[in-house]
Amino acid sequence: MKVLIGGSSGLIGSALVTALSQQDHQVARLLRTSAPRGSADLCWNPDTGALDTTRLEGFDAVVHLGGRNLASGRWTQALKTDIRESRVRSTQLLATALSALRNPPRVFISASGVSIYGNRGAEILTEASSVGAGFLAEVAREWEEATRLAAERAIRVVNLRLGLVLSPQGGALAKMRLPFKFGLGGVVGNGDQYWSWIALEDTVRAIHHALVTDSLSGPLNLVSPNPVTNREFTRALGAALGRPTIFPVPAFVARIALGEMADEALLASTRVLPARLMASGFKFSHDDLHAFFLSLK
Repeated sequence: MKVLIGGSSGLIGSALVTALSQQDHQVARLLRTSAPRGSADLCWNPDTGALDTTRLEGFDAVVHLGGRNLASGRWTQALKTDIRESRVRSTQLLATALSALRNPPRVFISASGVSIYGNRGAEILTEASSVGAGFLAEVAREWEEATRLAAERAIRVVNLRLGLVLSPQGGALAKMRLPFKFGLGGVVGNGDQYWSWIALEDTVRAIHHALVTDSLSGPLNLVSPNPVTNREFTRALGAALGRPTIFPVPAFVARIALGEMADEALLASTRVLPARLMASGFKFSHDDLHAFFLSLK
């Protein structure tokens, strides 16, 4: 399979490039640079709309994982605009270009997030659940809508609703481990909010599964089948590291430190299940958080 990957330098994208290459797929990267790293790579600039569409011909699949990091800084209005546009504008540009090709790819996989469900407490959420409220929910809704032109061209579109992707190599877990190792970890807020998580290994395997499973299209929750509360997450990580977790972060402190991002990303509760992924026959390598943390030691 010949696969083009956008967002290839991120945590998920770099792992996906490696995994697909090891399985003898032909992988090219869609890069925001004027100097491609390899002859197969393509360059683009979603901000200006620059994209050589002629070089998009011949790909069997396109995976787009790009988007400004949510933790890039305090959410000013300018950063929120960048978070939204980095996702929506780039996806619209790519979907428009793919839909106009003489021979479009068979499948277009685009990232989204479980944040689309909003803050829902202990409610069990699947792909059949309604869209929630809030900034990140609205961004995710627009992000998925941006793939519409590709779907109308009969390209199989999969919207990956990603949960908290865990890997010691980067992302949120890498940042959490250091304070926890020094015994400074603790629950955030009341600790009752659900965090829907997935191991990086399973994330990459699930994306490959979506690439080769023709019955999958539309929203697809990429989370483990066992979401946990923040309190359970904290205890599991502390236990795996052999450190106490006695320094809580009250909600008001999180809000002072992080502003709106605290409510949207740390204090919001999304209890999400991978209903469609499991129904399609996917088997998780890591479905127990405590066992996963212990495996990282």
